[in-house]
Amino acid sequence: MELKNNVILGMDYEIMCVIVTVGKGSKVLKIGKQNGISGGTIFYGQGTINNNLLKLLGLDDVRKEIVILAADREVVKGALENFTKLLHLDKRNQGIVFTVPIANLLGNKNCVYSQNAISRKVDQVMYQAIFTIVDSGEAEDVIAAAVAAGSQGGTVISGRGAGSHESSKLFSMDIEPEKEIVLILTESQTTDAIVASISHAMEIEKPGNGVLFTLDVNNTRGLF
Repeated sequence: MELKNNVILGMDYEIMCVIVTVGKGSKVLKIGKQNGISGGTIFYGQGTINNNLLKLLGLDDVRKEIVILAADREVVKGALENFTKLLHLDKRNQGIVFTVPIANLLGNKNCVYSQNAISRKVDQVMYQAIFTIVDSGEAEDVIAAAVAAGSQGGTVISGRGAGSHESSKLFSMDIEPEKEIVLILTESQTTDAIVASISHAMEIEKPGNGVLFTLDVNNTRGLF
């Protein structure tokens, strides 16, 4: 792959994930564009358990739009404050936003590829994002296991395989058309207990039962 002049070392990138009620995703993209973030992707999700804790997070069986944006760290930093202000994330039930550092980014305006990039570490990890990928219909069991270990709920995103004509495997799992991705935000000190509960309930370590991974979260807004 020829990179020519598109290699600039030392640039930091971050992914921004914004979770809002259905209908606000376009507003998120508009705010992002006004702050120098060109484009984004909207996914549809839904909370799965109706209880008071989930209501505090605005995830109580309500349809959600999950907007993924990515840009240079400084651009994301400025956009984060504007998202907080314009989406009223300083108030309950208005939405959640969190950012995660990434090593490289291509396909976005003003972003360049670094051959020697290393993902920047989060200085002080207060929150982590737990992603669990399971077969369609099993997300509620994942959420239940997480709540039993102290989680305040999560968001379920519907997913599809990479093509029904392919019979490949990913992490020993058949690529099926229908999957569910469960996103759970949690304080770092409760991550291990939640992961253990999900792993036990879903038997994640057995081939074909699912995939679970965690990411350190850099910044959060909208969590109370």
